[in-house]
Amino acid sequence: MEEGGDSVDSSYRTALSQAVVEAVADAEDVPPEELCPPEYEPLHVVIDPQALDALFEPKADGSPRSSGTVSFTFCGYDVTVDDDGTVTLE
Repeated sequence: MEEGGDSVDSSYRTALSQAVVEAVADAEDVPPEELCPPEYEPLHVVIDPQALDALFEPKADGSPRSSGTVSFTFCGYDVTVDDDGTVTLE
């Protein structure tokens, strides 16, 4: 991958875990359903997908969560997920 990384805007409300899988699949030029062992590690090995999906959801009272990001390494990419649902790979 070229320096500077790729970015996928998942603001249309795709689950963040799915947006990460789709971004990595796109970077690897494979369909998301082919992003599986043994060639690729499962997402749940590096981060809890349900926790990732819930991370930036509104609070129980409906108010928005604070802004922020979460970063982790997945399939050899440094993945950053922003509070707006943007997934960036480097």
